[in-house]
Amino acid sequence: MIISADMPMSEREAMQYSPLALAFLGDSVYDTLIRDYLLRCANMPVSKLHTAKIKLVCAEFQSSVYDTVAEILTEKEFAVLKRGRNSTGNNVPKHAEAVDYRRATAIESLFGYLFLTGQEERILQIFKVIMKNVLPDFD
Repeated sequence: MIISADMPMSEREAMQYSPLALAFLGDSVYDTLIRDYLLRCANMPVSKLHTAKIKLVCAEFQSSVYDTVAEILTEKEFAVLKRGRNSTGNNVPKHAEAVDYRRATAIESLFGYLFLTGQEERILQIFKVIMKNVLPDFD
């Protein structure tokens, strides 16, 4: 996992960032986990790795796991998820539905929050739940 240069933030400090700022960081955390997973699964050409990655980092996929992730969250984590979903100011890409984009932003906000607060184990637990949606035998 990626290690932050500084000590983890308190939950209060992390919550001072906007949901979109948390999503900015969380997007890279989630993307890195997906890339690591795909690379370890199979030694294949980069173009195939990229194609597989795109399917797992798109708004539509992230939105599809929103409800599953929401079920396993603590109260505080769920509050972060809701803040991310309800955030305004993000421009929805032409290839995504607004509801999918907001739910994807929520997932990314959660990953950003957990990263800032140093909860790497929790990030991995949630990532495993997400991947079980794709691969039921994932562990």
